[in-house]
Amino acid sequence: MSNSVDQSTESSGLSPQQRLESSNTRLVDAGIATIKDMETLRACVAYENKNKRRVQIFHRLKRRADEI
Repeated sequence: MSNSVDQSTESSGLSPQQRLESSNTRLVDAGIATIKDMETLRACVAYENKNKRRVQIFHRLKRRADEI
């Protein structure tokens, strides 16, 4: 069983990369807004830590965690 952050998906079928890698901020916001569980949220945080480390994305993920 692989535990790769890049391959982690939830029932929507979106990987963290698909949720966070768009130049369109509305698509990134939608990707974050549709996170339904903490496992997916953690995978997205791990992906962002590993790749871009964008502060504004971390803030959006934190807000979503507070909502969940």
